[in-house]
Amino acid sequence: MPAPYSYDLRQKVIDAIELDGMPKTEASQVFHVSRNTINLWLQRKAQTGDFLPKPNHRPDNNHKITDWHKFKAFAQEHGHKTSAQMAQLWDDDISPRTISRALKKIGFTRKKNLRLPRT
Repeated sequence: MPAPYSYDLRQKVIDAIELDGMPKTEASQVFHVSRNTINLWLQRKAQTGDFLPKPNHRPDNNHKITDWHKFKAFAQEHGHKTSAQMAQLWDDDISPRTISRALKKIGFTRKKNLRLPRT
């Protein structure tokens, strides 16, 4: 996701339109910002009183697995099962995809290491 326009640029554009009476089309050409973007800034100012950019983070990004030592022990014990089966066995309501991401985070893999000599 690209970075939002700076607050300083937003302020200059809005001031040029509201205080100086510059038309939106001319302001979009002078400041190299699309007219639609200017309209969105003005709408946001009318609704909230300011034209700050929206927060740039995903909602509901709370991590369901917080105790990593417990999860590592769980992965060692139930590592032979599928992610869906492991999700059902985990204490909280958790998706198989979350189990997969957590396994990847702790470096757990089911693949054989072919570089190790066989004994």
